[in-house]
Amino acid sequence: MAPGGASSKNNVLPLWGNEKTMNLNNLILTNIQSSHYFKVNLFELKTYHEVIDEIYYKVAHLEPWEKGSRKTSGQTGMCGGVRGVGAGGIVSTAFCLLYKLFTLKLTRKQVNGLLTHCDSPYIRALGFMYIRYTQPPADLWDWYEGYLDDDEELDVKAGGGCMMTIGEMLRHYLTKLEWYSTLFPRIPVPIQKDLERKLMEHGVMAKVVDRNNGLEGGNGPTAASNHQNSSSPGLGGSVNDFKDRHITDEEVSWGEAERIARLRRSPSREKRARDEGGRRHGGGERSNEERVERDRSIVRRERDEAIDVRRHDRERREHHHHHHHHRDKLHREDGRSKDRRRSREKNRTTKERHYHDRSHGRRSRSRSNERCRDK
Repeated sequence: MAPGGASSKNNVLPLWGNEKTMNLNNLILTNIQSSHYFKVNLFELKTYHEVIDEIYYKVAHLEPWEKGSRKTSGQTGMCGGVRGVGAGGIVSTAFCLLYKLFTLKLTRKQVNGLLTHCDSPYIRALGFMYIRYTQPPADLWDWYEGYLDDDEELDVKAGGGCMMTIGEMLRHYLTKLEWYSTLFPRIPVPIQKDLERKLMEHGVMAKVVDRNNGLEGGNGPTAASNHQNSSSPGLGGSVNDFKDRHITDEEVSWGEAERIARLRRSPSREKRARDEGGRRHGGGERSNEERVERDRSIVRRERDEAIDVRRHDRERREHHHHHHHHRDKLHREDGRSKDRRRSREKNRTTKERHYHDRSHGRRSRSRSNERCRDK
């Protein structure tokens, strides 16, 4: 539950830390403020509800950088992707919208609206991240406690491949400083120890509740213990039990390059995978073959479409080149004919002038001779 009451006086949500940078890493903040998306697209959004709609339609992960846009090879130590704008990449839509929420100076009611929003888990996740960056570390437990067992899932990795629940994400916020290529604001050591103790107590209470639910359901202690052992890590365990869950191939959101690479596996590996799938699922070999064949047909169709597009572009360029070449040739011929016409006119004008000069000279000499005779 969020700290504080619900009165209008307590509706104002004060900010903790740097009120200009939102406690963001300088590299990320500089890339956000200089990005075209933040300066142009998000500048047009003026209200809280418009920003929520933008989150719903545009956010697909929670990393600070877009996939493949950050080059950190060759950088070590303090220069390993932390210092300088030149080491950055394309800042993600999620962090641009997170900073846009910060510029709106959200109220306590608006932040609670983000945390309980039912349209998209990314709206809720950005609300929790807003709290992690802008609220005092001592208040984090009051904000997060009611959501530590929330089982709504979302994919936080750019390009897909890292599914986690809201509860697991909040445990990470409370126990870790690192979040992909950036850092959360540091939590003082006494508060961090108190958070770890509360998390451990919360895990013990969750185990007791699960055991009681199993007994009330008539399944007996054995079923309750099996349910306890099969619970996911981080939900009902100590802080030390929190580990990254293994993501199977079926749950991974494959990108285009990864999907094509999977389809280009060697036949022996494909056969082994089909055999293992058939043994595991009992008759699933045919479905695996159908899925592989369907994926291959999709790849072939996309390849044929790409070939058709390239052929169309080549024909269009050839037609464009032929048209311009023919037009330039006509222009050159027309220019040469104009030059010849000008030269003929010039020659004609020159001849006429010379003829006029000669005839005028003859008349002048004849007149002078007549005057001399008269004298």
